[in-house]
Amino acid sequence: MISRKKLFFIIFSFIAVFSNLFADSLKAKDVVAEAQKKASVTEVISYLNTTIPKITDNSEKRAVSIFLASIQEQLSLYTDARKTYASAAAISGGDVAGFPVKTNEQLVIDAVRCALCTGDFETAEAYLTSSVRNSKDNHIISYVKLYTQWSSLCKAETSADVKEPVEMLKAYLNVSSMNELYPVILLTLWYITGDNSYAQKLKTDFPKSMESLIVKGDVQLLPVPFWFFVPKTGIAEQGTGSYSESATVIVSTTESPKVKFSKWQLGLFKSEANAKALCEEVKAKGFDSSITSEKRASGTTYYIVIVKENASGDVSDRLKSAGYECYPVE
Repeated sequence: MISRKKLFFIIFSFIAVFSNLFADSLKAKDVVAEAQKKASVTEVISYLNTTIPKITDNSEKRAVSIFLASIQEQLSLYTDARKTYASAAAISGGDVAGFPVKTNEQLVIDAVRCALCTGDFETAEAYLTSSVRNSKDNHIISYVKLYTQWSSLCKAETSADVKEPVEMLKAYLNVSSMNELYPVILLTLWYITGDNSYAQKLKTDFPKSMESLIVKGDVQLLPVPFWFFVPKTGIAEQGTGSYSESATVIVSTTESPKVKFSKWQLGLFKSEANAKALCEEVKAKGFDSSITSEKRASGTTYYIVIVKENASGDVSDRLKSAGYECYPVE
């Protein structure tokens, strides 16, 4: 017969075990609340990376992983974000109250987007040929179709290589199931072809969309590899901003000091031959151009066309007038 003292000890032991199990089951809301107390974003990311493996409940772990991936993507840490989205997609768990509601298929699509932002079309296509291609969700299928064409643009080496994906994107404008993506399709076509009719349609049909703000000049595209490397068949000219279009601009007689740059980056290429062609082209127009190379962690070497500033400090204006986009590098 068990004594009262021994019975009390057994009950206490069970309580202690269950208390520890409960303590180990971290909640997503508590983890995020603790992360928000950190002094910097770097500390937030480090804390989340350390804490996620300790979360035992799959749904809670999945929610925190999605939260981390969104931070990484916002900071342009696309490779990290891609891995985190893919990791979250592999977790079998439900949604958590107070956190974004996303299916695992949507998380795979998020991972594809991040892969394309780094120019990693191989990984993007691997994800796209997974189970999402056979999704029953029309929203997912729409993105599979769009990102498949983006992947084709991403691996294009010459302007001739973009012809087929451009024709497919044009065809999608006549497909009703793709209507939720019309703004981004129009933006892509405008950017690749330079055809202003796509920009005009964006401003007319989707005036409040982010894509419309980009063509107006109110928002700038980040120079991520996808947008920067893809060959173009025309020059997409951004507007100067809604304010300048709708208001009288008062010009001050006192000039603001300008930041001076000594070099301008004209283009990045995976093909050295394409870089040399552009370098010679701008050199023939009177610019002091040269080529440098940069090997990325992925092992891919990119060839960069650089144009030196002149004594007048007007190289960037002259390049833009000649139809070339450029970015300051130093």
